[in-house]
Amino acid sequence: MNVWLLLSAVFASSCLLTNVLRRYALAKSLMDIPNERSSHTVPKPRGGGVAIVVAFAGALPVLAALGLLGMPLLTGLLGSGILVALIGFADDHGHIAARWRLLGHFIAAGWALYWLNGLASISFFGTSIDLGWFGNVFALIYLVWMLNLYNFMDGIDGLASAEAICVSLGACALYWLGGYTNLIWVPFVLAGAVAGFLCWNFPPARIFMGDAGSGFLGFILGGLALHAAWTAPELLWSWLILLGVFIVDATWTLLRRLMRGDKVSQAHRSHAYQYASRRFKSHRVVTLGVVVINLVWLVPISIFVGLGLLNEILGMLLAYTPLVFIACLFNAGALEEKADS
Repeated sequence: MNVWLLLSAVFASSCLLTNVLRRYALAKSLMDIPNERSSHTVPKPRGGGVAIVVAFAGALPVLAALGLLGMPLLTGLLGSGILVALIGFADDHGHIAARWRLLGHFIAAGWALYWLNGLASISFFGTSIDLGWFGNVFALIYLVWMLNLYNFMDGIDGLASAEAICVSLGACALYWLGGYTNLIWVPFVLAGAVAGFLCWNFPPARIFMGDAGSGFLGFILGGLALHAAWTAPELLWSWLILLGVFIVDATWTLLRRLMRGDKVSQAHRSHAYQYASRRFKSHRVVTLGVVVINLVWLVPISIFVGLGLLNEILGMLLAYTPLVFIACLFNAGALEEKADS
């Protein structure tokens, strides 16, 4: 099968399956009902992210058969990704206690790291550093955090989908320019799967992604970053730069809430993107704004770092500093009543 035909099939299947899931959610009353913690005002069906999972997971064995995906990555991504999606799907249909969800997330992360061979050596100011077992522990926490932060950031129409497409295609551009063409196809197919869902999720959304889709996306993107580091250590930094919008907003918000003593497991709407959507009274403006930040700022810096044209630490500082400023500008993590007044 031609890989471009596969990409078209992934996009079409994701788009069609999202429509099927939307009809199913409406028939079964699987609705996201607005409350004081919501960023939307109209009930919407949820669970459409399953289309992304099915379309992407179905394409991975085909990529392997075409010789474009190795068995360790195939086994690691499929096994852990499907487990994460199943946990999210079950939680979308009925609440699962946070401790059991977290346990499942760590099991999935452990499975992925086993097949990805843990954390590769890290490039630090031109020096390659092997962190040993500590690096593997860090990678485990990183994967679980990526999964959960993506859940946190999936709160307005189109945002999580647009971010995944920008990050995936940004990585593809980096791989193509850097000569890492063997790494291109997995993120390219992921972008196609998400694009099919985005046809129904672009503001104003007709269906929401749900935990099954958002957790899956965060986990897969995190896993692809760790995998890339085995090809070239600087590629890990490039991925962290590409993911900067979500990493900075979610992490900054969490740290502020922890310092204030908030119950971090409690639902809230104090991320920068949520404050921004209320200030501009538009999900579309914020989602498109994130796309612009990715394309104009983060993707070029990521490419410079990945090609060795910019030191990785300086690149991170250059990329993240404006993002922290934006998070502060929109009061990320602040008490909602005070910030909205």
